[in-house]
Amino acid sequence: MGEPVTVIEKPSGRPGYVRFETNRSFTGMGHESYRVDDEIYTNRPPDGIARALFATGKAEEVHIYSQMVTVKLSGSDSSGLKEVLEDLYIYYRPGVEVPTPEMFGAEG
Repeated sequence: MGEPVTVIEKPSGRPGYVRFETNRSFTGMGHESYRVDDEIYTNRPPDGIARALFATGKAEEVHIYSQMVTVKLSGSDSSGLKEVLEDLYIYYRPGVEVPTPEMFGAEG
């Protein structure tokens, strides 16, 4: 369950950066910026995106504005970052049991 996020990867006009345009707004009209060494204290959608991208080891900085995610790469390789964004809202993967009403005490 869950819906994949549609992501289009685009080169940036700045060397060492890559942009991802998505079909989801993560920040509304606000800007959120993160650096790899920053402590991320909250659990809002942009916070989770930054954590996930930093966990790949390929991102130094992440900037999110609405549905645009801009990443400063730690190297020249952006492979795998698009997939991180596409899978943000996929909850039930192979081997994960999908809940049934009975699991919540609901009677069918």
